[in-house]
Amino acid sequence: MAKVLKWVAVLMVALLLLVVGAAVALQQWLRTDDFRGRVERQASEALGVPLKLGSLSIDLWPLPAVAADDVQVQTRPAPLTIARVEARPVYAALLSGRLEIATLTVRKAVLPQTGIAAIGAAMQRREKAAPRGAAAPARAQGHGAVDLVPHRAVFDDITWIDEKGMRMTADVQAELGSDGLLDEAAFKIVQGRLAGTQGHIERAGAQWPLHVDIGGGRITGKLQLQAGKAGGQLLTGQLATENVEVAALTAPSKPLTGKLQAQTTLRAEYHEPGQIADVLATQTRFTVHNAVVQGIDLQKAVQTVGLSRGGTTRLDELAGQVNTQGKAVHLTNLVATSGALSATGSVSISPAKALSGRVNVDVASSRGALGVPLEVRGTVDEPSVMLTRGAMVGAAIGTLVMPGAGTAAGAGAGDRIGESLRGLFGK
Repeated sequence: MAKVLKWVAVLMVALLLLVVGAAVALQQWLRTDDFRGRVERQASEALGVPLKLGSLSIDLWPLPAVAADDVQVQTRPAPLTIARVEARPVYAALLSGRLEIATLTVRKAVLPQTGIAAIGAAMQRREKAAPRGAAAPARAQGHGAVDLVPHRAVFDDITWIDEKGMRMTADVQAELGSDGLLDEAAFKIVQGRLAGTQGHIERAGAQWPLHVDIGGGRITGKLQLQAGKAGGQLLTGQLATENVEVAALTAPSKPLTGKLQAQTTLRAEYHEPGQIADVLATQTRFTVHNAVVQGIDLQKAVQTVGLSRGGTTRLDELAGQVNTQGKAVHLTNLVATSGALSATGSVSISPAKALSGRVNVDVASSRGALGVPLEVRGTVDEPSVMLTRGAMVGAAIGTLVMPGAGTAAGAGAGDRIGESLRGLFGK
């Protein structure tokens, strides 16, 4: 018996040495310029943009994995860079002749929004160039099958750079089900915009309940995913926002501060996940308590009946409705109240963050209520308000008749005349 155990031990050591030797040989082969160049060419063809690799290697500890270091996707104007990518296979599937990724780990990546957009555009061009009617390859199941969608993904120290150059660094973990849909995910923003925000989402039947802690408050709700038209997908959801500081959502810019309460519904019908941001439509009813509007002094604008830039407007409450379609934002049914001041109106925000809209402001004074219609212009970061053209004419006439109160009264009357004679006075 002792001899048998001895020979078994010798055999195990020999097999271990053989595996280590094979790994070392494979390691050397992976590091050759020829193999690295082959991988770069195939990856570049798949992405539609050039890709460069610093090195390829095999890690044996703590579990065998293939790793790539210093990955650079050469998009313009800014490249995507990844310090390290590790892929660990499903060993049971590997023994059956199938390649499946158990865990994909991405470390220290820098992802500019412009680079992501460039990859998306390149892949769309490739799809348009493909023969019409070409069917998507079916997911292989048998011997020799390759499935590169990981069961689990870990993103460590991932930095996103938006179109304005603002950075946001996060840690993310996600697990996918056997159907390829998300089972569970968690994230935490550790640096940059929205730092300190963290959230969790987990599948529960046909829904995905979520919870996000942000800006001293929270966002909770549920998402649903179902089949859409023409083979697409339909994403819907309902969200509730409670006691979230508005400035935390727009930092570092702070056009508005205050505590936000909101109810949101969302809908997006798409064929590829990359389309969601462009087709997503939302409807939100909101209330902001103890709001402070930065960059505009509405009371001063009424009292001077003129252009107003700078200053602040303090409000007890700001309520309204927000509708979004892609990057376009429309604020309607706005109602603001604060002591002697009240305002109603609507404002649109373009994808370039330009403002356009109209606000009717009333201010109580010793001479009675003063009310003037104001145009909202400028940008989210630098807003401005000024009289409508019809109101300017009325204000001038009112000033001649009765300086002060007559100016504001004339502005209101002039605006009504301007509405009747829109072709003469314009907006």
